[in-house]
Amino acid sequence: MSEFDIIIRNGTLIDGTGAERRSALDIGIRADRIEAIGDLAQAQGACDIDADGSIVAPGFVDVHNHTDGWLLKTPNLVAKTAQGFTTEVIMADGISYAPVDPSTRAEWIYYLRPLNALRFQDDRGWSELSEYMELVDGASAQNAIAHIPYANVRAMHSGWGRQVPDDYQMGAIKRDIARMMDQGAVGLSTGIDYISQCFASTDELVEASAAMSPTRGLYVTHVRYKKSTLEGVREAVEIGRRADVPVHISHLKGTSPREIDEILSYIDDTARQQVDFSFDVYPYLPGSTTLNFLLPYDVWEQGPLAVLGRLHNPQVRRAFARSLADNDLSHIHIAWLPSLENEEHIGKLLSEYVDEVGGEPEDVLSDLLIEENLAVLLVFHHGEDELVHPFLQHDCYMMGSDGIYFPPPHSRVHPRVYGSAPRLLGPCVRDTELFSLEQAVRKLSGYPAERFGLEDRGILREGTFADVVIFDATTVCDRATFEEPHQLPEGISTVLVNGIPVIQDGTAVQDLPEPRPGRALKRRGRC
Repeated sequence: MSEFDIIIRNGTLIDGTGAERRSALDIGIRADRIEAIGDLAQAQGACDIDADGSIVAPGFVDVHNHTDGWLLKTPNLVAKTAQGFTTEVIMADGISYAPVDPSTRAEWIYYLRPLNALRFQDDRGWSELSEYMELVDGASAQNAIAHIPYANVRAMHSGWGRQVPDDYQMGAIKRDIARMMDQGAVGLSTGIDYISQCFASTDELVEASAAMSPTRGLYVTHVRYKKSTLEGVREAVEIGRRADVPVHISHLKGTSPREIDEILSYIDDTARQQVDFSFDVYPYLPGSTTLNFLLPYDVWEQGPLAVLGRLHNPQVRRAFARSLADNDLSHIHIAWLPSLENEEHIGKLLSEYVDEVGGEPEDVLSDLLIEENLAVLLVFHHGEDELVHPFLQHDCYMMGSDGIYFPPPHSRVHPRVYGSAPRLLGPCVRDTELFSLEQAVRKLSGYPAERFGLEDRGILREGTFADVVIFDATTVCDRATFEEPHQLPEGISTVLVNGIPVIQDGTAVQDLPEPRPGRALKRRGRC
């Protein structure tokens, strides 16, 4: 009988802690755990993987993404697993598919269509966050752990609009947050430029976040970027300080050297002195979000399903025009929309689309939103990727791809969906020399696993779960581009999740055992 199910032989180990690499080591895996690291030349494995000349690292953790629905619908989401992402921290930006109640469940599936996978026929009747995560468990090739999405909770108890939660409603919000923290959530996510929560005041967010203080849950936030990044970060720090919780900023970056210097100086001189602080970003400057993100907040006051009727209102269109005027439509392309009739416009710049249709931009794009039931995804082209490098180098940084996936050939999504991890491991280490390979691996694995409470993950040592990535440090790189985003990276040969290969020879394993190897995880120290 073999001593191990898998032996990875002769690899160079980078363990995820930031420590120096160690050469010519073997890793023995039994079931879902690493049982031995060292010289296993005399040991037998049911399966041997030759890692000679390759780096063996812990599985990567993506702390900001939009794969909530894809984890239910796709056994192996190769866009992510081929990068080495073995764990997804889901339900970002304060918006997701759970928790819901009878008055909100259809609204959320409708609203999330341009960001995620599920359609009405995919609704299996969950209500609680824990029920959704039970469905995720064993459904795909990746592990997942959840935030508590604030807009979902707020909408259930105080509606979609501007009204301030009264004492009874806030009591219910806080009880829900405390209960979901006890069930294993990592913290509370907010996206204060998005639906419902855009109406939440600083005081409201402090009170809601304080429900996490006994369990030290993270306040994870897409700040009020529409106001200003620095002011948004200041508010987040104030919320964390007053609520006595750690703070994590989602997709933090700046668009000019001056703004970058101001943000990073504030982080180092103030934020880190007041709260336990961290942030994520992907290694590109251009971003991606929905066209409906640019609508005035007023349209959301009655919920997503009421928005189409309001888009005919001239006052709404005038407000939309002011928002569009702040964006250069010649630097924004249509990344995805659901209808076959408009599929020919995928990849076109908004300026091109407006010129072809004819009319004022606010009218043309309002009509497009009506035709597509609000489900239009955009990619914004602005600035050079080098502007994000100071954030990648910062010791509070970890990886968040912010990937919004739709399958080929009917989409032209942001290349971050396919290229974030290999770009950090390859070009950012070899070409621009932003940091060492050991530091890059830590930013992808050990640091996010520690920050988000993933027990026995993100580090390679005896006894940890066998989430493993094997790659060639000399060739690993991203191949995805804005013109051709659906391209897998080079140099990543093997990915294991809980001891099961999900990528072999750079190719997705299609016949995964059931239940599939990905698990629903709970934050360290919770039930």
